[in-house]
Amino acid sequence: MAYDAFFRTVFASMDPERAHERAFAAIRLGGPVLGRVVDVPPAPRTVMGIRFPHPFGLAAGFDKNARAVPGLLALGFGHVEIGTVTARPQPGNPRPRLVRLVDDQAIVNRMGFNNDGAAQVASRLHRFRRRHGDAPVVGVNIGKTKVVPVEDAVADYVESARLLAPYASYVVVNVSSPNTPGLRDLQSVAALRPVLAAVREEVGDRPLAVKIAPDLADEDVVAIADLALELGLDAVSATNTTVERPASLRSSAELVRAAGAGGLSGPVLAERSTAVLRLLRDRVGQRLALVGVGGVSTEHDVRERLDAGADLVQAYTGFVYGGPTWPSRLARAAGAHGVVAARRTGMGEA
Repeated sequence: MAYDAFFRTVFASMDPERAHERAFAAIRLGGPVLGRVVDVPPAPRTVMGIRFPHPFGLAAGFDKNARAVPGLLALGFGHVEIGTVTARPQPGNPRPRLVRLVDDQAIVNRMGFNNDGAAQVASRLHRFRRRHGDAPVVGVNIGKTKVVPVEDAVADYVESARLLAPYASYVVVNVSSPNTPGLRDLQSVAALRPVLAAVREEVGDRPLAVKIAPDLADEDVVAIADLALELGLDAVSATNTTVERPASLRSSAELVRAAGAGGLSGPVLAERSTAVLRLLRDRVGQRLALVGVGGVSTEHDVRERLDAGADLVQAYTGFVYGGPTWPSRLARAAGAHGVVAARRTGMGEA
């Protein structure tokens, strides 16, 4: 409640990207202190061959450049997925490029993969690993450089993978952002196959996932699941933001129109993201790990994704509206759910 009042009186009147930068700076600087005061009971599970302290983590988009990982982990996230990182540094789309729909606890973003580039982020991760070792789970989400033509996407993704995989707990191929021209075209199986095959070869034994959009037709979701199995991927992440503007949005039509183009995130995404997750689990059984992401805002949402078949759950927009105590609350819910499920099945560690 205190953070909600603070958000509405301070952050709500501030440019969203500026508010993000201020919050980000506070997390980055406050990591050592946070590590001494935030306590999340361990609820370990092994997914993709990686030991996670609990199933709840931060989705890509918040820390694009691996600059605040210790502080984010200290807040209670069990893992942090950084990025999206591209092979070349790029400034992203012109501002304003981040809009809040407060009545829906939602965000419209058209950031455009603004990041420091794979070489710089790899150097930062290298320093992080030297200081903290391999135990902290840090995934790296990679995307296509905007100026690189779609026909050259394979080499572009491979370059990012080559630089970043040595320091990543796992790698995610992002072909589902709506903010890079032509990127979502790579979700067709014909276009996606060479990208995933090449990155799979480049990263070797490093766990590899693909992140898909909620706007795919069900048959396309199934086709990507089959491709992931064929190529030996380790996971599918479902889902990214949506380009749809559902009628269920509570914000006024005028405000939604004024927000403009970009990916919509927030609770309005939950129903479709969960449906995609269930569809994937029905298709792949236990042969792939699944990451449930998109519209996760409450403890109930975490439990629902785990019940729907997610091995891990991630969120980002809920963090913006929930504040600094939100990660630990959802982490406790995820951990408690895992303990109950393990007892129910008699499997011990999930």
